[in-house]
Amino acid sequence: MMSDTHPSIPVLSPLPAPRPAVAVIGLSGRFPGARNAEEFWANLKAGRETISRFSEKELLEAGVSREEIRNRRYVRAKGIVEDIDSFDADFFGYPPREAVKMDPQVRLLHECAWEALEDAGYAKRSAGRLIGAFFGTGDNSEWIRRLQA
Repeated sequence: MMSDTHPSIPVLSPLPAPRPAVAVIGLSGRFPGARNAEEFWANLKAGRETISRFSEKELLEAGVSREEIRNRRYVRAKGIVEDIDSFDADFFGYPPREAVKMDPQVRLLHECAWEALEDAGYAKRSAGRLIGAFFGTGDNSEWIRRLQA
């Protein structure tokens, strides 16, 4: 848009109102081949492949049917997160029998949430304070299938 009085001078639109700033001050995660975000970043920088690949023999021993293995759409690879079985149910206030039934992703979510609060310096002093957190996880239909069996 040009000025009415000076056609060669453009008229600038007002700047949009500033948005509230967001600061990421704590981070946590578990990844295949990495116990935390620092190890994950090191793997990325090094170009390290952290997805496990399996032979037909390994898959058969794990209970995958020969028919499924031979399906051209079947992928013989999986990202494996270590220490999935080391959840401290007591620390998070869960009875052991309930913790065993929990989706492993939910157990990891609890652990990572606490680690992110620790990383941010809030874990021990956040009681009674309002803080914001963002968490993400994927669908775990395999776990649901196992529970229904």
